[in-house]
Amino acid sequence: MKKTISFLVVLMLMLGTLSGCGGGGNDDAGSAGNKKLNVWVAGSDNMRILYEKWVEDFNSNTEYNPDGYQAVLQFLPAGAGGQLVEDKLIAAWKAGQKETDFDLVEMGDDQISRVMGEVGPDLLVPYDPAKIPNLANVSVRPPIGADYFMPYRGTTVVMAYNSEKVPNPPKTVEELTAWIKENPGRFAYNTPGTGGAGDSFARTSVYNLMPEEALMSDDAKWKDQWDAGFKYLAEIHPYLYQSGGRVVYPNKNQGSLDLLANGQIDMCPIWADMAISQIQQGTLPATTKIYQIEPSLTGAVNTLAIPSIGKNPEGAHAFMNYVLSPEAQLLQLKEIAAIPLIKVDDSSAALVTGLDVTKFRTQSIGELYVEFNKRWDEEIATLS
Repeated sequence: MKKTISFLVVLMLMLGTLSGCGGGGNDDAGSAGNKKLNVWVAGSDNMRILYEKWVEDFNSNTEYNPDGYQAVLQFLPAGAGGQLVEDKLIAAWKAGQKETDFDLVEMGDDQISRVMGEVGPDLLVPYDPAKIPNLANVSVRPPIGADYFMPYRGTTVVMAYNSEKVPNPPKTVEELTAWIKENPGRFAYNTPGTGGAGDSFARTSVYNLMPEEALMSDDAKWKDQWDAGFKYLAEIHPYLYQSGGRVVYPNKNQGSLDLLANGQIDMCPIWADMAISQIQQGTLPATTKIYQIEPSLTGAVNTLAIPSIGKNPEGAHAFMNYVLSPEAQLLQLKEIAAIPLIKVDDSSAALVTGLDVTKFRTQSIGELYVEFNKRWDEEIATLS
């Protein structure tokens, strides 16, 4: 009997030792603490490539990751028909889940608005600037949730132009209007419903004549103040790019860039990252330059946030500090033409010289954009 008891004790001790060696539930727990860091990102394939490179570098980077955290990318491709990151995060919160694998999430303006509006700040942990020393080099902040969402990259709609044909581009909206009228057919913007660049130009043209607060409001009352802006769009309509004797609005953002590349126009609004990428690739001529007009067209900053239902806030802070390093910021400029939030010393940075992220304007008008685009289709697109 004593031998049987002794055997059982030994067996239990062996099983207990084996259970602590890996396998099951949380394989990151233990005396060394939680080292695994799940980084959630959604988007196009270039975002996946960027984050894969960041994760690989961070995991072996003793300067920014001295505690040896091991980041793991959880990537959701855009347009795959599945849930978005914020869908999964909100669902987990509403289900009362704790200790989830949502350690760090990437979010843009629309996602920020949804999370803050639908759930509120309790879903997130305020980041600690003391643990992100590189943040001291960043002056821009998101329009809402600044204590929870740390900006790490920027993008905006800018003016792209042929510097040979336009050596001194118009700096203000008033100067642009005069230039368009003095150079008929040499300016274009894409149909708002087909791409964000044309959408930004049309909306900004309208909202420039309204109170600044309207840019971030979905209140239907603002529709009553659209008239002056639509009158302006109608005013410049006859002077825009023409084909077959009538004004034509290009289809999609790329439509405008194709006209610029082919020399059929000299200037158009376009996303900065698109223009930079195509200048680098040679699909836009080297004479193509970009700049911000005053007041600027709308853009955005993308952010990282720490969910309160995650397990590794310390690792999250380390990764957030890393992505604001000069090395990481330069890598995103080269990989996805994202505008760095800090100064980087490289020939690639020459393309974004003069783009001031502190002047980026954001816009979030909710479902009003549907009515806005409908009105543009009915009143502007139909002009002869």
